[in-house]
Amino acid sequence: QVQLVESGGGLVQAGGSLRLSCAASGRIFSINAMGWYRQAPGKQRELVAVITSGGSTNYADSVKGRFTVSRDNAKNTVYLQMNSLKREDTAAYYCYARVTVVAESYEYLYWGQGTQVTVSS
Repeated sequence: QVQLVESGGGLVQAGGSLRLSCAASGRIFSINAMGWYRQAPGKQRELVAVITSGGSTNYADSVKGRFTVSRDNAKNTVYLQMNSLKREDTAAYYCYARVTVVAESYEYLYWGQGTQVTVSS
C-alpha cells in the first residue's frame, strides 16, 4: 500500500559528503516519524536519525554534528545529509516511515529497499 524509494548512496572519500533521499508514495493518510537506520556487515542494524512530523530530531551519538535529517512533508520525503564521512559510516542505509494508511486507523511501519554508502580512506 505504501512504497519507500531511496536514492543517493554511493562511494565517497573520507571527509566527503553524501545526501540520501527517501520518498514515500501510495495510500498515505499521514506520516508520523521518518528516519534512517544503517547496517554494516557483521553488525546489528542501528538507528542513525529520526524526525517527527513536527520536526523534532534525534541522532545516534556517532553521527551528531555530522549528519542532518530533514523532511519535506508536501513531498512525503525524508533526507539525510551526511558530512565529514568516516570509514565507519560504511553501511547499507535504510529509511523508514510510520504511516497511517487511508481508510485505516492503524499506523504501519514501512521500509525502503536500502542504499549502500561506502566511505574509502
